Amino acid sequence: MANRQNTSSPNTSGATARIAREIAQVQKGSDLSLAVACQDSDVRHVRACIIGPPETPYEFGFFEFNLQFGKDYPIKSPAVTCITTNSGRCRFNPNIYNCGKVCLSILGTWRGEPGEEWSSAQGLESILLSIQSLMSAHPYENEPGHEESKKEEPEPQAYIAKIRHETLRITVIQRMEALLCIDENKIPAVYSRIRSKAQTPAGKMTFAEAVDDGSETPNTDTSVREYDAEATFAALDSGRWEPFTDMIKRRFLWYYDSYLKATNAAKSEQADGKAFTRMPFEYPPNSIEGSFDYAGLERRLKRIHDHLEMERICWESQGAVQVDQGTQLATQLAFQFKQFEHKWNHTSYPGSRMEISLPNSKNPFVWRLTIFGNSSTNLEGGIFNVTLSIPPDFPNSQPRVKFETPIFHHRVSSTGYLCYFPAKPDEIASHLEAIVKTVEDQNPTFDPRASVNPGAFALYWGGEDKRKFYNRKQRRSAQDSTEF
Repeated sequence: MANRQNTSSPNTSGATARIAREIAQVQKGSDLSLAVACQDSDVRHVRACIIGPPETPYEFGFFEFNLQFGKDYPIKSPAVTCITTNSGRCRFNPNIYNCGKVCLSILGTWRGEPGEEWSSAQGLESILLSIQSLMSAHPYENEPGHEESKKEEPEPQAYIAKIRHETLRITVIQRMEALLCIDENKIPAVYSRIRSKAQTPAGKMTFAEAVDDGSETPNTDTSVREYDAEATFAALDSGRWEPFTDMIKRRFLWYYDSYLKATNAAKSEQADGKAFTRMPFEYPPNSIEGSFDYAGLERRLKRIHDHLEMERICWESQGAVQVDQGTQLATQLAFQFKQFEHKWNHTSYPGSRMEISLPNSKNPFVWRLTIFGNSSTNLEGGIFNVTLSIPPDFPNSQPRVKFETPIFHHRVSSTGYLCYFPAKPDEIASHLEAIVKTVEDQNPTFDPRASVNPGAFALYWGGEDKRKFYNRKQRRSAQDSTEF
């Protein structure tokens, strides 16, 4: 007689398929605050990035988590670890410890009320949303015994103040400095080399080559190398796994104005050198220790932006190398440009008209877009020059779209970067359509995460009178564009 199947054993193949579906669901979802990725060799190990909610001390910070799904999933919840902890030195929330522990009833790491425990009906997205809910405007109340505290009280205010500072310093600035390998001592020389190379026909330089001049200049900014989240997972792969590098870089450019706004607002409230206030429930190292230094944060934010500009400039020379080598990407981009040139330059397109060209006819990695404002809109009569820079590893990394002609628009940052979302990120045609659609959108959906000009955002959604002022400023930018 055949042995009966053990019905208590988990269906691992079914669980794996479910995890894959849940990953795809988040990746294709519309929530701009969530991103997930997994390595092909291990779908059960998921990396997640939660972008801090607007109007909280966590605003637009990049908080990363590791999720390990066991063979008993979904009967049991996955193990979740926060890896944005400044190498175990920062507790960002009463429920997110410096060691990475995330205290939530649905994860079985915290006692909860009946009905709040894990159930197989929940999944990856619900876990991430539960963690995101901890990142509130009043995180002090997450600590047991302090639920009735008021946000305006001295201790909650002090707690909010240091979370805001460390969100900028650790999750944004240190994260970006680590990704870009920034060494401020080399910055002037880097600029000089890139500019000189760009002016010569044969000049071809990668960003890494520009940054690394072969010298042994020591780094004097000790905080640059503090971010060490990947060390925890070094055993997974001999190389560093950074699934969110491109997303974080693009989001930094989009939220750059918000970072500076937060820094400038806090400078008048917190004197540089003032020590953080320790909360009653904090005990080192499970705490947030340190002092305020908004002048230093502002300097580092601007330095990161400069490096991202240098990186974009280097894409052109890297593209020229691919053209010389006749790579598949270079050939495809050249062919696609010819196709799209006819569509956009010689046929009618509903809405705003756009013409495309190549500043360098031999290099299809940099496109010039000329957008003509749609009639009967605030942008009527406007002529805006835009640069579409295509990365040498497209579509693994996404293009960056920068307005060279100033425009007043809630989806365009003060430095010219457009926040847009192509329907098909791996197709240039979809990028072109999304650019025009975003610029001419007359009825945008309210979403602070997609509004990258804080001043324009405040006017557009600030009431009828402010909306009129927004419209006037946008019409003026269209008028001024013809003289730029």
